[in-house]
Amino acid sequence: MFFDTATILARSGDGGDGAVHFRREKHVPRGGPDGGDGGRGGDVVLKVDPKLNTLFQFSHKRKFVAENGGPGGRNDMRGKSADPLFVLVPPGTVVYGAITGELLGDLTEADRVLVVARGGRGGRGNARFATASNQTPRVGERGAPGEEVELKLELKLIADIGIVGVPNGGKSTFLASVTAAKPKIAPYPFTTLQPNLGVADLGEETLVLADIPGLIEGAHQGVGLGFDFLRHIQRTRVLIHLLDGAGEDPLADFSQTNTELSLFDENLLKKPQIVALNKMDLPDAQARWPEVKAEIERRGYPVAAVSAVAHTGVRDLLFLAARTLAEAPPPVVVEDIPVYRPAFDQADFTITREPDAGFRVSGAKIERAAKMTYWEYDEAVLRFQRILDALGIKRALEEAGVQEGDSVRIGEYELEWSD
Repeated sequence: MFFDTATILARSGDGGDGAVHFRREKHVPRGGPDGGDGGRGGDVVLKVDPKLNTLFQFSHKRKFVAENGGPGGRNDMRGKSADPLFVLVPPGTVVYGAITGELLGDLTEADRVLVVARGGRGGRGNARFATASNQTPRVGERGAPGEEVELKLELKLIADIGIVGVPNGGKSTFLASVTAAKPKIAPYPFTTLQPNLGVADLGEETLVLADIPGLIEGAHQGVGLGFDFLRHIQRTRVLIHLLDGAGEDPLADFSQTNTELSLFDENLLKKPQIVALNKMDLPDAQARWPEVKAEIERRGYPVAAVSAVAHTGVRDLLFLAARTLAEAPPPVVVEDIPVYRPAFDQADFTITREPDAGFRVSGAKIERAAKMTYWEYDEAVLRFQRILDALGIKRALEEAGVQEGDSVRIGEYELEWSD
């Protein structure tokens, strides 16, 4: 089965905890603080592997978690930073935020990488908090938590030539006749339920062709096989539009398919397009050829007559496609795409009253600060209280009516309010 969409969860590693330690040596009775910083957590990185051509690997593994950074140690020893976790994807993978739908990256080239979740920074050891007035700080930081992001992956096949047309028009037979691809072939519509790739050898050059499942009216809205496969045409540089010479009305099919292409993406009709009337081994197709040829040429498209079954005219069509490809605009090089994130200040917070008369403080910065606090050290707790004051949370709680002894929950921590 062909997998061209997947949803995965990526979580970067937490930073390592900073150490709270004091130098202890035989002849140094009052050694100063020497707790080292924690190491950085591992990033989660998507990397293009040209050997892959499907997202099948994500059908049975959807969660990817990087390692945490190592804790700091005595003698100012910094904890080990974790290695990044590389998640391999096929070329042509487009990455979106699963919840927001925002475009995060377009991975087309071999070995290209995209960092989707950055590891948390390591916490600072107590050596970093020493000052002239406080030479024995009993305070440090735990490592910053990593990021967790849900991603939607879409695969758009990368091919030189896209073969389009209505169902049962002979696209799979044509692909099989000019390449080593072995798509399923049968005399009924929707034989092709997944895109097929094939490589045609023209002697001095090769062409990569993609057989796109047949398009019917309403395909741009998901009718039939719909936009599940329309997106695969977007990467191709030239289209071969294969008409069914034995169909009821090849010219009407031509108009319908182009309409569906333009409704899905108006840029598709700007691609060079070669029209070929297939099944010329049949009398009906031979009888229609003069009319079809005249009308297609009137519309300004190059046209050819082929029989995929009899291998008639197919090589000439490929050479025409190769010449058209050489004259086509160069492929668009997709640079790094900026990530547009919601416009909010991480210092923002909200206060809500809980059913048990307690309060809940929610906010990215204060919740991260709570996770990074050593609650067992009084100095660390006092530092956290100063953060509450600096962010305006203390005043906001007082205005909300907090009283002595009330519970205040911040993230996973529950605190007792005291003046």
